[in-house]
Amino acid sequence: MRKPLIAGNWKMFTGPSAAESLSLALKTTLKDCNWADIVVCPPFTSISAVVSVLKNTAIEIGAQDTFWESEGAYTGEISPVMIREAGCGWVIIGHSERRAHFGESDQTVFKRVNAAMKAGLKPIVCVGETLQQRDSGITEEIVKSQLLGGIGEIRAISNLTIAYEPVWAIGTGRTATPRQAQDVHNVIRTIISEKWGELTASAARILYGGSVKPDNAGDLWQEDDIDGFLVGGASLNADTFSRIIESAK
Repeated sequence: MRKPLIAGNWKMFTGPSAAESLSLALKTTLKDCNWADIVVCPPFTSISAVVSVLKNTAIEIGAQDTFWESEGAYTGEISPVMIREAGCGWVIIGHSERRAHFGESDQTVFKRVNAAMKAGLKPIVCVGETLQQRDSGITEEIVKSQLLGGIGEIRAISNLTIAYEPVWAIGTGRTATPRQAQDVHNVIRTIISEKWGELTASAARILYGGSVKPDNAGDLWQEDDIDGFLVGGASLNADTFSRIIESAK
């Protein structure tokens, strides 16, 4: 039985004071949560504030991106070693916004994932198609290419989580139907089984990300291969995020 995982991606919101307030609210609201693993991913500048509030709780902290070198002359980058030292255990890699706005590719996703795992971080690796790609009927092809291009050369993926995020459903208010999401999650699990074996596939957690809200979370949970959510805007409100987590019961 795969334990549900719900991760909140705070994107470029919440400076240190706002992140501290949100963390305090989550600490109170989710103090008795033991039915799901919870991760919050604040901006880099707010990680310290969040770690301070959430230490000794069940809520874990992640970063939203990382570089592939541990140190060096890479102005503006943050290494996985630094992220780990800051108190994070997780990191989002290959988010569609990173691909769209900052030139992220399957090749750089692989380099980031490899470095993150060597540093002891647990990557949440994002894959997903655009609306044009879905309408062209190549969703499976795109997802397979991103998955194998990003993590295909990694031998052991037990500490790695996949997040399926249809680009057309991120921040748009549109959500894949539970059946649409399940179909792609099943494709991902099949690819993992073929590449890494059935035992790895059966244990792998695959998250759905794309305008997840309390009113659609319950239906998404009913699907066999959906193991949790990568939540964007709805994770910025403690009550809304908590209701999504409650739905995992």
